[in-house]
Amino acid sequence: MEIQGRIKVIGETKEFGSNGFKKREVVITTEEQYPQHIMIEFVQDKTDLVNTYQVGQQVKISINIRGREWVNPQGETKYFNSIQGWRIENLEQLAQDDIPPVPPMDAFEPADDLNEDEHDDLPF
Repeated sequence: MEIQGRIKVIGETKEFGSNGFKKREVVITTEEQYPQHIMIEFVQDKTDLVNTYQVGQQVKISINIRGREWVNPQGETKYFNSIQGWRIENLEQLAQDDIPPVPPMDAFEPADDLNEDEHDDLPF
């Protein structure tokens, strides 16, 4: 799945426990009639993917939705969901790349093989 929006918050990379688990949170705001603020987690080696991005950039993030079950000490079962990012793309750069460059005006040379005596049927 993919989600698009503008980066609102980029969190610091946090390490948990002695096993070296790393997590970094990014919040993006969707650009639709009712904008949503979506928190996406990047974990382990994916935390570095966010290093080159800044707040305000328009991005597309490839995500996986994760769910887990937990039983508390009282025996109640709880369920948790998370959204994990595994790729991030700068949409502003992609949009610029889609526009072909305009050749300079001096790249076009006038035709020199025109014959004024030939008749053409163009209406102008």
